[in-house]
Amino acid sequence: MLECVSNNISLLEKETPLSKQVRGWDSYAQIYNLEDYKDDVTASKDEDIDILEQDIEELSPFLLKILLQDKTTGKYIRFACDEYAKYGEAYTAEKEILPELITKDNTRIIQPRISKTKDEQINRTRKSAEVFTPSWICNEMNNHCDEEWFGYSNVFNTPNGHDWIPTTEPIQFAEDKKSKKEGWMKYVDSKRLEITCGEAPYLVSRYDTTTGEFLPIEKRIGLLDRKLRIVNENTTNETDWFNWAKRAYEATYGYEYQGDNLLLARENLLWTFIDNFKFKHKRQPTLTQIKQIANVIAWNIWQMDGLTDTAPFSDSNEDDRQLELFNNLPKSNPPMFCKIKNWRDKSGAVEFYLLKGNKK
Repeated sequence: MLECVSNNISLLEKETPLSKQVRGWDSYAQIYNLEDYKDDVTASKDEDIDILEQDIEELSPFLLKILLQDKTTGKYIRFACDEYAKYGEAYTAEKEILPELITKDNTRIIQPRISKTKDEQINRTRKSAEVFTPSWICNEMNNHCDEEWFGYSNVFNTPNGHDWIPTTEPIQFAEDKKSKKEGWMKYVDSKRLEITCGEAPYLVSRYDTTTGEFLPIEKRIGLLDRKLRIVNENTTNETDWFNWAKRAYEATYGYEYQGDNLLLARENLLWTFIDNFKFKHKRQPTLTQIKQIANVIAWNIWQMDGLTDTAPFSDSNEDDRQLELFNNLPKSNPPMFCKIKNWRDKSGAVEFYLLKGNKK
């Protein structure tokens, strides 16, 4: 079940809590004129599937920090895999992914699975059972979900072997008479969750995770891609578009254990927003708009051990160890259940539990 808890989050003592920065980003933009920080906020070429962290930091160091934030612990997300330990002690599994570890000369350390060598891919599969799903399979599974929703098949596209043909006419919805809410709004607000999401291919499909093929907006098949198509088709001004695009993100969730995959998923969701904004409005979104979406993504795409529903290594306390009187052993902390947000409820953060075992 979802149990309401208070949202008491802080970063390391030497840093200003990101939660406070997020609430004040408008004043930050005004003081530092962040809207004019960079003309091209896409940072990478449209067809580049690897979004470089150095490009994000050059756009805004604060934006990169948002994408690395763990809302449960108030720190940064952890590597949670041994692949990067070869770069030094700061890259071991239990360490936080600090911005300085993945920028400048190290900006290509974290790459999509398809960009890794075959040996690296095989090693990940052996160690963590990491296997990514081709886009055509994601499409067919998402099509089935929409068939249940709409009551008929091939709503967004028609499968054609390992390809698909997008529908060209706007998606039709009936009005929800009970709530007097249009059907497309109800669809955008409907909650979706991808478990163990990896690079989030079921949510957004900027590229096929198994081939590296870049997909244009018209052919994208993710659950969030579909919501954004609906927003594109049913809004006529930027204010309404942004409001409903943001609601689409607020209703889209996913969790992942390995920190590099989680960061890639968050980047993919953020760049999907930028792509759709450009597609609809023929210009770049503002940095303030990007940060608002990034904050939603940091809440909704979170790091979690799916076996325990807790933040990885949250039971360790390396910065503040209390030693026992006689045996000099560090005092252990209980693991932290992961916090997410129900954006339609003003109660704040809630603890997330998978329905398994004796949990209700």
